[in-house]
Amino acid sequence: MHPPTLSEIRRWKKYLAAERAEAAVYRDLASRRHGEEQEILLALAEAESRHEAHWLELLGEHAGEDAGVQRAVPLRTRVLGWCARRFGSVFVLALAQRAEARSPYEDDVDATPAMAADERIHEEVVRGLAARGRNRLSGTFRAAVFGANDGLVSNLALVLGIGATGVSTPIILATGLAGLLAGALSMGAGEFVSIRSQRELLAASNPNPEAHHALPHLDVDANELSLVYRARGMSEAEAIEHAATVLGDLSVDHSVTVPTDAHEEIGSAWGAASSSFWFFSSGAIIPVLPYLFGLDGFTAVIVSAILVGIALLATGAIVGLLSGAPPYKRALRQLAIGFGAAAATYALGLAFGTAVG
Repeated sequence: MHPPTLSEIRRWKKYLAAERAEAAVYRDLASRRHGEEQEILLALAEAESRHEAHWLELLGEHAGEDAGVQRAVPLRTRVLGWCARRFGSVFVLALAQRAEARSPYEDDVDATPAMAADERIHEEVVRGLAARGRNRLSGTFRAAVFGANDGLVSNLALVLGIGATGVSTPIILATGLAGLLAGALSMGAGEFVSIRSQRELLAASNPNPEAHHALPHLDVDANELSLVYRARGMSEAEAIEHAATVLGDLSVDHSVTVPTDAHEEIGSAWGAASSSFWFFSSGAIIPVLPYLFGLDGFTAVIVSAILVGIALLATGAIVGLLSGAPPYKRALRQLAIGFGAAAATYALGLAFGTAVG
């Protein structure tokens, strides 16, 4: 085998540093988990250690140059490790998923096919772990993103549309604050009614507890109890068998009910309403800030648009990170949607102002 070139040594050191850093990330994450998730993360760390051994073998005597190896750690891997040590959240798993998806081993002649396959499977393993966290926060996250973005876009569109008509700054400010309050109350009330209605629908699906008292008087031969279970999703055979078991032991309540965790997943109506109110308000206040601080005219419009643009980029990037997609694409999409709506209302305001004038 020929002596490695300087380019090969640098590349191998980069891979070695990345494997060490990723193994450390998985160990840090494992230290914040328990049970099955901890075992999975430790197994991933062990797999990265096997890959590390491959690059150490290729580097040979050059592997001892630790300073060079440390400098070779990619910036994104350093950021991932920093986040893992401090947060250990679904955000880190989402970042790890993207890191595994970007593995260069499939196109590198010095990486083995098994290593390339490992990285592909690691992406799916991390995707599965991240999915658990995404499911746990999906409701809250949806409310946060939807509420904040609705506040940002709707109030920016309102402020720019009214401002384009040529009215005075106090009227624009009053309109923006009114839009904030009206929108936040509407969002909160909508969430309250939605959650309360859903809980009431689930409650209406639960069996009547009084029905249990009728069981001793049923005709055992007709066994109409089986119809109850068939109506609740059992097959005919399962329903007949279950009904026979119930009639054989009337001391036990065998009701088929809506699972209790279904109610827990819906959450509190007051909690959802409060969250929606504050998330909307946090977004809707941003377009109004320049007017609150005394700016007016075109300057206030530009500052408001810039502030909202930054917020839209941030929320879009967060959505991208959590979904395992490129954050910049989601950020730009969010920005385009928000500014598109605001531009439409601004154009209408200009037209309306011209017509009035």
